[in-house]
Amino acid sequence: MSSKPTNVLITGANRGLGLEMVRQMAEDKGQVKKLFACCKEPSGAKSEGLQTLAKKHLDIIIIIPMDVSDLDSIKEAAKLIGPQLGGEGLNLLINNAGIVGDIHSRVQEIAPKDVQDVFNVNFMGPLNVIQEFLPHLRAAATVSGTTGMSCSKAAVINISSCMGSITSAMGYDSSVPCVPYRISKVALNMLTVCAAEEMKKDEILFAVLRPGWVRTEMGGPQGEIDVEESVNGMLEVMASMSEEHSGAFLDYKHRTMPW
Repeated sequence: MSSKPTNVLITGANRGLGLEMVRQMAEDKGQVKKLFACCKEPSGAKSEGLQTLAKKHLDIIIIIPMDVSDLDSIKEAAKLIGPQLGGEGLNLLINNAGIVGDIHSRVQEIAPKDVQDVFNVNFMGPLNVIQEFLPHLRAAATVSGTTGMSCSKAAVINISSCMGSITSAMGYDSSVPCVPYRISKVALNMLTVCAAEEMKKDEILFAVLRPGWVRTEMGGPQGEIDVEESVNGMLEVMASMSEEHSGAFLDYKHRTMPW
């Protein structure tokens, strides 16, 4: 990235897109000083890749336990991270953690618990993370000494999906309804726009990014692109963002997505 944040936090950092974000940021010889890689079970089998990566970049990657569906866990993570920011604040928060739930869930048959489980991770998680880390984002914006907005100053990037586009849902593939997931991403998109308006005075950038259909555990083997291409594209988009992009819905190729 040509404009790099100093302190970065990524949720869902132990696999898929999150892990690749950690890898590319850590291996890019730039200005990233501290990268807080957050995940639910840092010592679990699904976090072995992250543990290996952290050992290679001991000076950059800091693994933090965080279950985004649990507010107490988020608060504990904030207590661990806050003192390590050294008064510089948090420059970039990437809400990447997410679950898809039952892809066959339809409006006629979805159970309330299934909807709640998806919402707890995909919507309440980002909302609670934003609220807990907002003081550190404000601090970063203040100490930057610059005007305007950027991901190197203070920004929140919410990873969404084309399934969160109401416009694109018209005539969608009914064989993969994913209703709870779709609704949760629509809610996340609205949260982003509301936050962008509310935090405009603080000069904190908020935006939604669509990674594309990626070959990950969530996206499946039929995905159109691999994680490296998706993440490389998203990082380039983040590096180019300014105040004109706050409240925007973009994809990994910097194309504007329909709401």
